Parts: sequence; C-alpha cells; structure tokens
Amino acid sequence: MTRTITIEPVTRIEGHAKVTLHLDAAGKVADAQFHVTQFRGFEKFCEGRPLTEMPALTARICGICPVSHLMASAKACDDLLAVEIPPAAAKLRRLMNMAQFVQSHALSFFHLSSPDLLLGFDSDPAKRNIVGLIEKHTDRAVDGVKLRKFGQSIISLLGGKRVHPAWLVPGGVNQPLTRDHLDQIRAMIPDAMTIAERTVDFFAAFNAQFADEIAHFGNFPTKFMGLVQPDGTWEHYDGDLKMIDAAGKTVVAAIPHREYFKHIGEAVEKFSYLKSPYYLPDGYPNGIYRVGPLARLNLATKMGTPRADARLRQFKQQAGNPAASGFHQHWARLIEALAGVERIEKLIGDEDILNPRVRSRARPNRSEGVGVSEAPRGTLIHHYKIDANGRMAWANLIIATGHNNLAMNRGVLQVAQRYVDGNQLTEGMLNRVEAVIRTFDPCLSCSTHALGRMPMVLSLQDVNGVVLDEVRRNG
Repeated sequence: MTRTITIEPVTRIEGHAKVTLHLDAAGKVADAQFHVTQFRGFEKFCEGRPLTEMPALTARICGICPVSHLMASAKACDDLLAVEIPPAAAKLRRLMNMAQFVQSHALSFFHLSSPDLLLGFDSDPAKRNIVGLIEKHTDRAVDGVKLRKFGQSIISLLGGKRVHPAWLVPGGVNQPLTRDHLDQIRAMIPDAMTIAERTVDFFAAFNAQFADEIAHFGNFPTKFMGLVQPDGTWEHYDGDLKMIDAAGKTVVAAIPHREYFKHIGEAVEKFSYLKSPYYLPDGYPNGIYRVGPLARLNLATKMGTPRADARLRQFKQQAGNPAASGFHQHWARLIEALAGVERIEKLIGDEDILNPRVRSRARPNRSEGVGVSEAPRGTLIHHYKIDANGRMAWANLIIATGHNNLAMNRGVLQVAQRYVDGNQLTEGMLNRVEAVIRTFDPCLSCSTHALGRMPMVLSLQDVNGVVLDEVRRNG
C-alpha cells in the first residue's frame, strides 16, 4: 500500500511552499514534488501602467528582492527608451546591487541555513533557528546581523529606505551620491570586510564535515547559466548571458538579451504556481539548468577582486570545476559576499561616482525591451512590450527561483531517497528535504506567475468542521 508524506510549510525560505513525498509499498521514496502554493500575478496587473512606473511597481513583488527587480526593470526600461545611462548612474546601480548581494547572502547563510549547519540537521527544531544560533554561536550570529546591516545601510543611503527604494528609474537613478553618504559607506567597509573574510574562511574548512550532504544535496549533472564578462570575470549587472554544461564546456557563449526566448522555454505544471524554464534545444524536462551563486562561480574564471579571487581558486580546487553539488551554494554565496564588499570599496574609490549627472531622459523609442541582471539567487529577466502611448501591454518575468525549479524538484527527490525512511520516520529526515531547498535560497513571492493551473479547493464547513459544500477547480 502506497503512502504520501506532506511537509507543509517548508520553513526558513521566503514564501509559501510544501513538499509531497510519495512512498512505495516498502516505505521508500518513489517520487517527490516541490509545490509552490502562492500566486502573485504581477505580469498581468502591470498591464496598462506607464513604463516609468515599472521599476517601483515590480520592486513591490518582494520585500527581500526589491533591489533586484529595480535593477532588471530599469534596464528593460532603458532598452525601451533606447538610451545609454550616464557612467555615474551605472556605477551607482552596481553599488546598490552589490549591497543587495551582501545583505541577501548574509540573510541566507546566517539566518536561514546556519541553524542546520551549526546546530545540526537532527537538532531540536524548537532551537534550530536564529534564536538558538544566538544562544550557542553568538559571535557567528552577530557577524550575520552586522554583515546584513552593512548591505541594508548602503541601500538606505542610496535609495532613501531599506525596502522598496524608488531610486532606480528608467535612464539611470533619480539622486546622485553625496560626499557625506560616500564617507559613511567608506567607514563601514573595514568591519564588513573582516566579517566576510572570516566567515568564508571558516566555512571553507567547516564544510568538509558534510561529505554525505555534499554528495546528495542536489549533486547531479546540469547546465549552468549566468552573466559573465567576455574575459571570464564574474559579473552581476552587465556582460554576456552564457551557458555551460556539466563538464564546463560552453553550450552558448553569448545569448543576446533580447533573444533569450530563443534559448529558454517555460513550462507550467499543475502542481505548482512556479514556472519551469528549460533549455529549449534539450526540451522539457531534459533541459534542466541552474542559476545563482554556484552557477556564477562555475562560469567565472576570476572574481575580479584579490581576496575573492584567492577564495575562488580554493573553491574550484576543492569543490570541482565546475562544482556539481548544490550544497556548495553556501560556500559560493560567501565568496560572492566577500567580492561584494571588495567591489563596493573599489566603486566608492572612483571620484566620478559623485558626478551629479545620473539620468538620461527620453521618450519611448522602442516597443519592446529586455532587462537582464543577476539577483543574489540568480539570473533575472524582465521583458516588456508597450503600446504607442508608452503603457505596458505585456510583461514576462523569469525569476532566478523559476530557473532553478527543475533542479529543486530533482534535488528534493535525491535527498528524500537518500535520507527518508517511511518505516522509521524522523523530523531530521524531513528537515534535510527542506534544507536542500534552502541551498537554493528560493524567493517564492518573486517567482509565482503560473496562473490558473494548480488545483483549488473551496470548502464550506459548519462550526463543528463538517464539510457542507465543496467546489474544486482543476482537481
């Protein structure tokens, strides 16, 4: 007799999801599915809005990723206007994006994943959280708070607030950087640099004790995609969209941003509101690929900053080149956080970043525009079409978490088949299933746009819980 185990909700991630594990008659996992159960629909209700509103509007998709949507949306609008933004504006956008990387990676590693890593996957779930981490590993927890505060403070200084800053606009940014704010950023860098270096070096040694998790947490061959400079330098704002295979061989050297849809298809499954992008030539679902910290480090030959370059060399030597295990996302995140602090220091050392000319103004000159940038979780694509009056006629958003959907589902199955025994079920087994999802650091509020496919059940119950009537859709 077969059984189903449901893990709901999946904890310590952004958004709402559940996992179903399907057991065979022997109690072993035969199949597994990762269900994203919320729906946002930003692609539809932005229709009819002026293109100038799109960065601020799409930033409201998420309270964790507003800067990432500001970035991709502003770039899509730049494309619609057919303008080249001022050099100082490009530097300021990069500065804010690096601050977003640092704060988001700090949140993911210290607050969401460290309780598993430092307290144990099988530890008491009542203590396996940030509060328990503060009690047993105070210094690490404080480092996490400080590093996240560093990134959030820079976002606030640039954009006026830490969440949903309406600072990035079509054509650039709406306010230049002041000397006072630059000095405040400079004063914060030494402490952030120390924390970032200390943490990545700690984890590089600490992670060796997780040999079994490294072998089974999303460890399988896939393609990898992300932005990279033509010379192989790690990139987050511009550059070429490149794809490599599991052996590191180039699949597509440079995907033109406006032609991404010639290489990437999008499938929709009935069990999730999260779309499943795939590499078109391989078909669905064989066209699985991954984006994010692991993919970016696999694509890059160098980080472009001395401290992070040294850590990247160590990463490639020990984790593989390319690295296949999803568990190494944690290590990759910390290297990117260090690179982010270094790049922030370099950016504010350029006096042109104080140039008051930070916006190019124009009317719409194209009816279609695409913006591609790297969010902390991976490649983010905003594709817009406008009418003759500059109002939104259509939008397509491909979010990093969506790119990783096929890989997350495969990772859940791999971990469940390794650790879950339906005959002797423990909480720690199920926590490992959740933990493989946390390696991807998914942002589900950003990525749920597959309208109308998941089953919906509306029940009318009396005061005693007896079902009086029920309506089902797609059941």
